[in-house]
Parts: sequence; C-alpha cells; structure tokens
Amino acid sequence: MIRAIIFDLDGVITDTAEYHFLAWKRLADDQGIPFTQEENDALRGVSRRESLNLLLKDRLVSEAQAEEWMERKNQYYQVALQNLSTADVIPGVIDFLIAAKTKGLKTALASASKNAMYVLEKLQLQMYFDIVCDGYCVSNPKPAPDLFVFTAGRLGIFPGDCVVVEDAEAGIQAARAAGMHSIGIGSVQRLKQAEIVLDSLRQISIEEILQKF
Repeated sequence: MIRAIIFDLDGVITDTAEYHFLAWKRLADDQGIPFTQEENDALRGVSRRESLNLLLKDRLVSEAQAEEWMERKNQYYQVALQNLSTADVIPGVIDFLIAAKTKGLKTALASASKNAMYVLEKLQLQMYFDIVCDGYCVSNPKPAPDLFVFTAGRLGIFPGDCVVVEDAEAGIQAARAAGMHSIGIGSVQRLKQAEIVLDSLRQISIEEILQKF
C-alpha cells in the first residue's frame, strides 16, 4: 500500500538543468576544458563531486583544487538561481502535490542538491512537502539507496510503501536499491529501469498510482 511519494528536484519539480550546465560550462571554460550539452546530460542525478570527476575526464587535480572548483561552480549556479521564480515550477506539479495530500499521502523531497531548500523557497513550494532531504543528509549519493532510505526513515514509512519520482537513471537505480516503486519523468531510453515512464506528472493521477502499486 502506497503511503508516501518521494520527489527528486531537478527535472521533476523544476528544470534547473540549464542553470547547472551554464555553471559547469563556465567552470570548464575557466580551465580550458571542453564541455558540451551532451556531456552535461550525464551529470543528471549524480553528486557535485562525481559531476566534477566526469567533467575532468582523466585530468588529475588535488583535493584542495577540486573543492575550490566545486565551490566556484556552486557560486556560478547560485547567481543563476536568483532568477528562479514560481513560474519555473513544472506544469502539473502543484496539482499533483495537492492531490497527493488530499489522498492522505506523505510527500517528501529527496535531492542530491545542496541547494534544494533555497530552490524550494524561490519556487514557494515548501508547504507542499512534509520533509526535505538534500545532499547534506547522507554521504553516499545516488545511485546508492542511502538518501531514499534516509527519507523513508524520516517519514516513518517502510520503503516498500513509497513511490519515487525521478528524472535520472541514477535516481531510478537508487529507488530500486531502496526497495521502492519508481516513476520516471523523461525518455524510456534513459529511464528503462523505472516501472512507469511519463513525459510529465500530468499524464497520471494519484488514483492511478494507488491502483498500479
């Protein structure tokens, strides 16, 4: 029986992928490292440190240098986020959240982003979530199940009674490893391990989710 829905942030609640790309691209340009939009797609759902590793490819840097570059990227990203507003909530999300609450379901945000709370505040969505778990909550990022297991624990709900909504392959893998059901938002090719794949949350109702799972 489904008792909670756990949402990723980027690509599910709002689409800040372009802001991330511009921030990573600016950092890459600073260092003379080629970085394309296609390469940025591989960073979906992974931690900031792993994203830097992918950007660097085989280049070696000290840990101190890596920390400085990650902080610089985050500063670039936060500057871009200042333009975020309620208009950037993906269509259908608020109606879906309201419907979930009306049905008595718990709702949680579980994002690898360490800017999750700031983004929610800019979107004015804090009131729709019972809890928010972000990149500060666990050490092992997705595709490890730690963040989702931690979130279920905070909710006081068994993992098997949770549905995860994700747009990244790493997030779907994490949900499966946690023993949770999964809905993918995006392409079937990228999210082939998800139990349901949709273009948006407008394509499914809470009633259909409860019947499916």
